[in-house]
Amino acid sequence: MTVRIATWNINSVTARLPKLLEWLESAAPDVLCLQELKCAADAFPYEEVRALGYETAAHGSGRWNGVAVLSRLGLEDVVRGLPEQPGYQADDALLPEVEPRAVGATCGPVRVWSVYVPNGREVDHAHYRYKLAWLETLRQTVLEDAAGPRPFAVLGDFNIAPTDEDVFDPAAFVGLTHVTEPERAALAALHEAGLQDVMPRPLKYDHPYTYWDYRQLAFPKNRGMRIDLTLGNKAFADAVTDSYVDREARKGKGTSDHAPVVVDLEV
Repeated sequence: MTVRIATWNINSVTARLPKLLEWLESAAPDVLCLQELKCAADAFPYEEVRALGYETAAHGSGRWNGVAVLSRLGLEDVVRGLPEQPGYQADDALLPEVEPRAVGATCGPVRVWSVYVPNGREVDHAHYRYKLAWLETLRQTVLEDAAGPRPFAVLGDFNIAPTDEDVFDPAAFVGLTHVTEPERAALAALHEAGLQDVMPRPLKYDHPYTYWDYRQLAFPKNRGMRIDLTLGNKAFADAVTDSYVDREARKGKGTSDHAPVVVDLEV
């Protein structure tokens, strides 16, 4: 059975809905993990994607964050939020807020999590410590599935560039988040838990970046980062027949600042 799975930080499903629907028709993924919905779950465009054959498990609370899994293979055992997920307490908040950053589902022969890892903001910021705590909770959550015989993957915007090769200029990121040793160590801990990085091939240039800032002509100059990742267990990785970054979806006006990452499996 051939299964196509993709992940895409859509950067507002409402603003990008025409782009999303167009891409679903052209790329025809069986499963799509979305991040940064920027809408509440009840505001997700369920009917529009259902018309293309997709069921949706959405997890969102408002104008920030939000994740979803779209599937043409069915949706079972849906889990919204990581068990024991830490919250983030903003400076002006009385209590920590548990944000909608993860949703898991079984889609036919494959189980997936769609995750939107906290950004971290600055190295000395509380959001950075929250990011590391969140990643540790993710590691604990996936241990059982990662060790199992069923194809399993965590896909999404990790807000971490795994190596210096995954940023256009390592010197430009010195002292910044996304490339620090603790963040990369947290990513390595997911590898040690049984997940491996499914490296996509670039459709242009020599490295498969997945994100380019809107500013300073970053996309046409290919000043990008690879921060949207597919981490699969052995059963998943062994089934991969192809993977690529769909750079075409980043072109033009009104696009997300991320490109979809597509993974084809034979399961």
